[in-house]
Amino acid sequence: MKVEYVNPFFKATNEVFNLMLSVETEKGELSVVEDMVSSKEANVVLGVTGDLRGNILFSFPKEMALEMVKIMSGMEMNEIDSFVSSALGEVANIIGGNAITNLSENNYTCDIVPPQIFVGQYKSLSMASGKALLVPLKTDIGQLDLHIFLKE
Repeated sequence: MKVEYVNPFFKATNEVFNLMLSVETEKGELSVVEDMVSSKEANVVLGVTGDLRGNILFSFPKEMALEMVKIMSGMEMNEIDSFVSSALGEVANIIGGNAITNLSENNYTCDIVPPQIFVGQYKSLSMASGKALLVPLKTDIGQLDLHIFLKE
């Protein structure tokens, strides 16, 4: 997977977390995942179309998802309900939009499709596209996993 289309998603995630949540992200050790990927309690899938095709999977632990929504809304949440799911989907949508803008700087013309949100404990997902790059992102409020499944 090329750095030209991995870095725009990392950069966009870092910028959105910094601006919306006042949270810094630190990139962990990258790895390649084949077939099934482990998910956490709250997962958002963004489809990518155009010069690059595939999906971006944002996987959040429950506590982190709830803390993100608390920071954004000022409301204490106890469960991942439709409000929390919607907020996570919107964060992923903003990250995706920013990443698409970043990709255009590398001469890729792409678009994103509306996010799909999956809530559940420790499930495995298959993106049916072979290999993915796992980018773990550490923050003060938890660690999210960013799975990048993209092909030219």
